Amino acid sequence: MKRSPNHRLREAIRESGASYDALAHDVRVIAASAGNTALRTNRSAVAHWVAGAQPAEETAHYLVEALSRRLHRALTFEDMGLSSSAADLGGHPDLGLSLGPDPVETLGRMGRADIERRTFLTGSAYSVAAAALPLGVPQEYAARATAVEHGATAGAAEIAAVRDMTAMFTAIDERHGGQHGRGAVVHYLTTDVAALCRARFRTERQHAEMLSAAASLAYLAGWKAYDAGEHGLAQRYYLQAYALTQEAGDDAHAAFVLRILAHHGMDNGRHEHVLGLAEAALSRAKGGTDRATESLFVICRARALANAGRPRQAVQEALRARGMAADATPGDMAGWAAMWGAAPATVDSHTAKILQRLGDHSAAEKHHGEAAARYGDTAHQRIKALSIAAQGQMQCAQGHIDAACHTWHRALDAMEGVRSARTRKAVQAMRTDLARFRRRGARPAAELDERARTWLRDTAH
Repeated sequence: MKRSPNHRLREAIRESGASYDALAHDVRVIAASAGNTALRTNRSAVAHWVAGAQPAEETAHYLVEALSRRLHRALTFEDMGLSSSAADLGGHPDLGLSLGPDPVETLGRMGRADIERRTFLTGSAYSVAAAALPLGVPQEYAARATAVEHGATAGAAEIAAVRDMTAMFTAIDERHGGQHGRGAVVHYLTTDVAALCRARFRTERQHAEMLSAAASLAYLAGWKAYDAGEHGLAQRYYLQAYALTQEAGDDAHAAFVLRILAHHGMDNGRHEHVLGLAEAALSRAKGGTDRATESLFVICRARALANAGRPRQAVQEALRARGMAADATPGDMAGWAAMWGAAPATVDSHTAKILQRLGDHSAAEKHHGEAAARYGDTAHQRIKALSIAAQGQMQCAQGHIDAACHTWHRALDAMEGVRSARTRKAVQAMRTDLARFRRRGARPAAELDERARTWLRDTAH
C-alpha cells in the first residue's frame, strides 16, 4: 500500500529552516539528553518520515521536541501528522505538558503511566516550550470547572497526615536517593491524596491547604524522576505541582515551584526561560516569606544570571543570598522549603555552581566543601555526597590530583546506600577526569579509578 506524504511534517521542517541532516542531529541530541544514546537517526530517516513513514514512538517524541525548539512554540503529534500508540492505549504523548483546570486528574493519569513505566512518559525529553508555560499563567488561577466529588468531610487532621507523609518520603529520598520508595510516592499521590483533593472540607482555606500539600508531594514525585535521569517526566510533575499551588492560591508556594522549574532548566542546559522563571519566582515570593526562604529565590536568580552571561550581577546576588541565609533564624523557613535542608547549605551549593560556571575553580571548591559540611552526616546524604564529588572535581580542575583523589574517596564513602542516577553520573565524570592521570601512571588515580569502576558495577540496575 502506497504511503501518503506527510505534508504537515514537511511544512514544519520548511518553516524551521533546518536541513534534514541538522534535524536528524537535533533528534539524536535530544534523545541522548533523555538517556537514549543508541538512536542513530540520519537524513534518510527524516526523508522517510516526510514521505509518510511513521517514526518509532520514542523517536517521534524527540522529533516533536526538536521542531518545537526550532520554531519556538509547542507542537503536538497532530500538528506534525504523527500518530501515537500512547493515545491508542489511553495515554497521550503531551500528558502533563499543560496547565489545565484539573491538575488532580492529570496527576492521576501521569501516575498510572509512571507506575506502568510507559515509555511515552518515562522516556520523554525535556520540553523547552513547556518550561515557559508558568510565565504565561495569570496570577489569579481559574477555579476548577468540575464539581468536587461527594464524600466524607475532611479537615486539619487529613492535611497534617499528608504533610507528615510527604516529610517522611522526602527524608528517605534525601538520605537514600530517589529510587527508594518512588513507586510508593506515586501510588500515594494518585490514590489517597488525589481523593482528598476532591473531598469536601469544612472551609475553603482547608481545601487550599490540602492542594498545597499535594503540590509538595507532586514535586517530590518529579524530583524522584529527575534523580532517575527522567527529565521529561520530572518536568511534567513540576508543572502539575505548579498548577496545584495556583489553584490553592498560595503565591509563595507557587514561587517555590517556579524556582524548581528554573533550576531544572539549568541542570538540563536549557537556559531559554530560566531567568524569566527565576525572576518570576523571586517577585512572587518577595515580602511573603521569611529571609531564609527568600534567600533560596535570590540564589536561584543569581545562578540564572550567571547562565545568562551576567557574571557581575550573579556574584552580587549570590553575596546577597548568603547574607540573608546567614542572618535568618533557624526554624523560620516555610515547611515546604525546610524539608529540603537548611538555607545556608543550599545557598553554598548554588554559589559553588555559579563560581564553577564563571571559571573560579578555587572559590567553587571552597563553597562545595562548605555545603557538604553544612549538610551534616546522614539526613541529606545524597546531596552531601554530590557536593563532595563536585569539590573533588574542582580540585582536579586546578591540577591538585592527590587532594582530588582523597576527596573523591570520601565522596564514594558517602554514596554508600544511595540509589541515584545523579551519583552514578558523578562517579562516571570522576572516572573521565581521572583518565589522563591514570594514563600517566599516577598510582592514586589508578587505585581510585578501580574503586569507582567497581562501585559502578555493583550499583548497576
